Formats: sequence, C-alpha cells, structure tokens
Amino acid sequence: MDTFLAQLRAVVGAPYVLSDGDLSAYELDWRKRSRGKALAVVRPGNTAEVAAVVKACAAAGIALVPQGGNTGLVGGSIPDDSGRQVVLSLQRMNAVRAIDAANLTVTVEAGCILQTLQETAEKAGFLFPLSLAAEGSCTLGGNLGSNAGGTQVLRYGNARDLCLGLEVVTAQGEVWEGLSGLRKDNTGYDLRNLFIGSEGTLGIITAATMKLYPMPAAQLTAWAAVPSMDDAVTLLGLAHRHLGAGLTGFEVMGQFALSLVAQHFPQQRVPLYADTAFCVLLENSDHESESHARDQFERLLETAMEEGCVTDAVVAENLQQAHQLWHIRESIPMAQAEEGLNIKHDISIPVSLIPEFVRATDALLQKAIPGVRLVNFGHLGDGNLHYNVQAPASGDAAAFLREQEERVNTLVFDSVQSFGGSISAEHGVGSLKVGKLEKHKSPVALGMMRAIKKALDPDNLMNPGRVLRI
Repeated sequence: MDTFLAQLRAVVGAPYVLSDGDLSAYELDWRKRSRGKALAVVRPGNTAEVAAVVKACAAAGIALVPQGGNTGLVGGSIPDDSGRQVVLSLQRMNAVRAIDAANLTVTVEAGCILQTLQETAEKAGFLFPLSLAAEGSCTLGGNLGSNAGGTQVLRYGNARDLCLGLEVVTAQGEVWEGLSGLRKDNTGYDLRNLFIGSEGTLGIITAATMKLYPMPAAQLTAWAAVPSMDDAVTLLGLAHRHLGAGLTGFEVMGQFALSLVAQHFPQQRVPLYADTAFCVLLENSDHESESHARDQFERLLETAMEEGCVTDAVVAENLQQAHQLWHIRESIPMAQAEEGLNIKHDISIPVSLIPEFVRATDALLQKAIPGVRLVNFGHLGDGNLHYNVQAPASGDAAAFLREQEERVNTLVFDSVQSFGGSISAEHGVGSLKVGKLEKHKSPVALGMMRAIKKALDPDNLMNPGRVLRI
C-alpha cells in the first residue's frame, strides 16, 4: 500500500493525501450513527487530478467513496470499516467557474458550498433556488449525487430539475465533458440524469451547469395554524389558486415537532402551535411588488379562515421575522436530536393521500408501541414528509433505536408502499436503505439499475455497497 499511497501523493501533492491522525471528519457520518475506516483521504484540486486518482484506484482495485460536505443522512458518503477504501473529498474543488447572464446559468465545481453558490448568484442579481437546512455545509456535488430537494421544490424542482449539464469522471478515469447550458438537446440517452441521484455509484461529478432565475421583487412568509392534515392539504389547494407560481414554499409541522423546538430552544418564539394539530409555513415570491404579495397573502388567509381550514395566521412584517419563522422550521431536526436518538424516515406520498396515510400509520405505530411519539414535518407542497419516530417519553432513546428500528421501518415502509409512495424522497438510499430498496423497488427496476451499474462500473469500485447490492 505504501507504493499506492506514494502514487496518490504524486498526483495531488503530499499535503492532500491524509492517512494518519484524526480522520473523523471524513469517517464519521453526519448523524454519528456509523463510523468507517479509510485507507486514505485524497483531496484533489482539479478534474485532471480526480481522473488520475480514479485511474490509480482502478489499477490497484481500490474502491472510492466520493464525499462533499459529508452531510448525508443515509450513510452514503463514509467508507466501510475495512480500511481499504479511499475517500475522495471534493472540498478543494469549490470554484464558481462562470455565470452566463443571458443564458441564466452558472457553472460551478462540485465542492462549492451550496450557500456560497446562493450568495454568488445573488450578488450577480440572480436567484439560485435550491435551499435546505444544511446549505452552510453541504456541497453542490453531494446535492446532485443525492438529488437533493429542500424547501422550494414546489416551485423550482429538486437538484435534477435545476441541472443542465455535468462534468463527470467515469469509473475508468475518463472525463465526460457535458457542461452544456442547453435546455434542449435531444441526441440520445440522458446521461446527465443517470449520474444525478446515483450517489457516486456510477462516476464522480466534478462540476455542473445549473439554472439561475431572476430575483423576485418580494418574498413574503406566512405562518398558519391548521386543525388537521386534511386542512393543511385544503390550504395548499387554496394557495395554488391564489398565488399560482408565486407559491415557492409550503411546509407542514406537527404540534409535537414544534413543542420540541420550544422546549430545547426556548429563545425561539414558536407561534400558534400549542392549541392546534399542525402549523404551516408558506412563502410567496412575487415579481411585482411587496404590496402585491402582501395583498395576495391576506386574501388567501382570509379565504382559508372563512372556509375553516385555518384558525389563526401571521404574516412576517420584515425579512428578519421571515428568517425567524424559517429558523423554527429548520430547528426541528436539531431539537429532535436534543430529545434523543430517533428513527428517521424521508418519504413521499401523493399529496391527496397524505392525511389518510398519517392517520393510518400513526394508529399502527401507537398500537405496536404504546406511547411512541411522532415528529411529523416536511415539504407538504411536494408530498415529502420527514415522518420520524421518537421513543416514548419515559423510554431509553438509544435502546429504542437499537431494539425497534427494524420493526418501525418495516411498518412505516409497508404503509408507504400501500399508499403508492417512495421510501426515500430526497435523502437517497446510501447504505442505510439498501436492503429496504430490494423489497420496495420492483424487480424489473432493480434489474435495469444493476445493468447500468455493471455497464458503467464493472468492477464495482464506485461507492460499493450503496444504493444497490451487487
């Protein structure tokens, strides 16, 4: 291995091959649930170096685990415990290469922090709409590798919908130059979309060309109390009719989820949650004026209160108040972590069926584990719930996770399937859900996926053990 490591050092420079010392930042997953052992962490500085590293690993039969910000939630970006996998960190490749104002595109390297990309676009007068809680740490390559969603999928789509082109290093160390900013290119198979969402199992995304949008004239945020999930879905329909394409965010938050924020972060004032089953956070992006956006919001909420699907509501008076409301929503996962280890689910259900799914699955869980607590929140506008399960109040959270995770997952995922949903909406499959995918994905789909994997990565060296068992 000394010869192999020396070869890597010759490619990227000795300071950028880490094999000793504390590598926990690269070997420990975001949720601190699992830890691997890397042969080395390699940090290339450009695409040519990535290609050379891949060629060296292919020649030596060494598996690669691509990693961006290491913020994934399904164990997809850390090595296994064999000590024979190389972590390929793309954090040094963080440049915004170019903005094409006329084409409304930006070309950016995979290691660019999402928040940096957002701020760079804003300084140039544009909106890059991908937004999620980890945006200060996650990278664009990881966003594309997992097809990240976030809070504005309702209007702009997920990472896949925002991407026009990719630069990819294949499993053989070749470079596919596909950074076209074209919105129309009907010349064969859609290679770009093979790599988006593949979680590094087919090749390594090194750069991308992404869509930009004009900055809206105003963005307003409202917070509404709703008596039930049925009422939340009714409010969503009203919001579509009143706001049209201006509806850019629609988040639902259960009472218990918000009570955890109030309990663990008392400095945050959580409005209107104590006497209602759910609260909804809405965002209206308007291209006319703030007064027009506010009028739209007020008419929407008046109608919703007349119809009884909203019992109370507030509209943020300024940007600071809007940020405070969004911060409450984004604090739910942290509050849940403060409460103790939990069983997370990132699921999608047809919006029309979500109320019945919640009623049925809540009842099944309460019957199976009396006193279990449900942390239900997420992107109702696009059908994506973070339907998480917390131990009973008097229970041991670690023991609950250890003893009940398989049982709870089986119950929830079987219910998701019965409602025509997906067991992974935006977090991906990683290593955590590989076994579950085999149960809940059709044999035909799995066969095609394995055929693609075999064709592009015949030696199974690209992030093995993730997404598919080979």
